[in-house]
Amino acid sequence: AICGHGCKYGECMGPNKCKCFPGFTGKTCNQGLCTWGCYSRKQTVDVLSPYLVVRIVTCAMVNCQYGCEEVKGEVQCLCPSGGLQLGPNGKTCIDIDECSTGKAVCSYNRRCVNTFGSYYCKCQLGYELKYVSGHYDCVDVNECVTNTHGCNLHAECLNTEGAFKCKCKQGYRGNGFDCA
Repeated sequence: AICGHGCKYGECMGPNKCKCFPGFTGKTCNQGLCTWGCYSRKQTVDVLSPYLVVRIVTCAMVNCQYGCEEVKGEVQCLCPSGGLQLGPNGKTCIDIDECSTGKAVCSYNRRCVNTFGSYYCKCQLGYELKYVSGHYDCVDVNECVTNTHGCNLHAECLNTEGAFKCKCKQGYRGNGFDCA
């Protein structure tokens, strides 16, 4: 039998047909076989002889949640975002709450909302996002104009920055929500 491309770690069994030695695969038996499963892009297979595979994809053995890297012979699990950190087991990533740690920066009239791996800034209650003068900004909602105030029928609505007040009309007493 003749194998034009050869059989690197196997025997030529027929015209261009290789029978690979245990632990190898491919048309010319030149690829190491991952017996524990390969899911990392870093696949390193060291071969001492045609029959012995010494090291098989170390990242697959560690079973990291988001992949890993090998630095100076040690495998370290990775997290895909700066808003995540390795948990106590060193394999899974846990969220960093940027809102509670003070790492988040939100501009005036915005509040921080934490997400898994990040955060975003949302308009404070009483403000809404509007496109004004070429950019988006949180502007005061005038509850008196939008009629979302809930003031009593016998009360006046007074808009304030980010909120509103209800004041009973002259001749009525109460807190503005209840007027008698």
